[in-house]
Amino acid sequence: MSEDTVLVVIGANGDLASRLLLPALGELLADHPEHRLHLVGVGSSGSTDARWRKIVRTAFTAADAADALGASVLSTPYVRADASTADGMRTLLAALPEGRVVLYFAVPPQIAASACRALRPRDLPTGTILALEKPFGSDEESARELNDVLQALLPERQVFRVDHFLGRSTVLNLLGARFANRFVEPVWSAEHIAEISVRFDETLGLEGRAGYYDRAGALEDMIQSHLLQVLAILTMAAPATLGERDVRDATGAALRATHVWEDDPVRFSHRARYTAGEAAGEQLPSYVDEPGVDPARETETLAEATFEVRDARWSGVPITLRSGKALGAPAMEIVAKMRRVRHLPEGFTGPEEPDELRFGLGPDRLSLSINVNGGRDPFALQRATLTTDLGVGAQRAYVDVLGALLDGDPTLSVRGDAAEECWRIIQPIRDAWSRGDVPLDDYPAGSHGPASWGSPGRGATA
Repeated sequence: MSEDTVLVVIGANGDLASRLLLPALGELLADHPEHRLHLVGVGSSGSTDARWRKIVRTAFTAADAADALGASVLSTPYVRADASTADGMRTLLAALPEGRVVLYFAVPPQIAASACRALRPRDLPTGTILALEKPFGSDEESARELNDVLQALLPERQVFRVDHFLGRSTVLNLLGARFANRFVEPVWSAEHIAEISVRFDETLGLEGRAGYYDRAGALEDMIQSHLLQVLAILTMAAPATLGERDVRDATGAALRATHVWEDDPVRFSHRARYTAGEAAGEQLPSYVDEPGVDPARETETLAEATFEVRDARWSGVPITLRSGKALGAPAMEIVAKMRRVRHLPEGFTGPEEPDELRFGLGPDRLSLSINVNGGRDPFALQRATLTTDLGVGAQRAYVDVLGALLDGDPTLSVRGDAAEECWRIIQPIRDAWSRGDVPLDDYPAGSHGPASWGSPGRGATA
């Protein structure tokens, strides 16, 4: 990270800045006190330098990083400007201190897109980095149009399409587990793996996010963006290096090969929304009764779909992605279920279950479930699970994302072609749902989902 970086938070008065970005920045600077930057807040409302500095101080203090504010932050001015207009962006850019500029759009995507369309290459200081939050467009065509705008402004490696999921320590540990272990790397293919599931079940309800969530739903909010990126890391070929080009070439190739299982979104996708109930000790109303929700949109709060990566390594392996809200228990995990052994010697007794490699996404841990024998009956099979904690699961995912951003390393960001592919992958599902070919099921808040779905993540083998 350069000592004269100018980090510009557009949307300084918003929830994303105060709840996620600024605490993560404080934590990052506390770990790296040798680095310094100008932290500029930008908003369209009439705030002040003092009010912005109070927001920053509060966020840093909450992250136990109050000392970093004085040691690492050179200045914290506030600029009032409408970043969605050309005049507003010129006002902002003219007010910045000297240094390498990082523009972080912590605003709704449509505002960020408007700002980028209002800019011209000559408006941006040399070396400027743009960081945009998801979603990147609303379909494949709009994502391509936005990418054309961005590519006219800056080289691709200076555009960060932020996916904080890629900063999760467990997701990053997938790389080490896959490529640095002899007992994993040779068997990580369709020859040995029967199916994979990725779940991100939350107990939280809508939490006042109707303005965004009711137009997106679980499919777009989680599967289209975060979970497809996880799928890409799970299934990509080994890159030559961990450099941004090699890694993103590999994940891009995996996404290009990804399709809905059997090209049948009606059979292999499911959607549901929660009704009234109790989740995580909180009484929740039905989703349709949440403030700001339009029931006519039929927004799903739980989505599940099964995909296939059609290449020589993975063809024939169902990969099920599932995410939902207001569920009975948090289940944030990646599970690779192995194929059964080709021959089990006669004489063993008891159930022989497939081995499972499980990555927990919160708490972050790795577990391997295998069949062993021993005990009172030396040939009776029983289940044993080996578990180890991974990384620093409590660390905010945004810490690593911000660190990469300020270092100018886009490895953990989504490349333009990948953003387009993710929309292409889910489009058959969106079409089937909009036609009403897939029913919108209900599930009580606090349950595990619709009873008719069976066990979560059952995939194409159900």
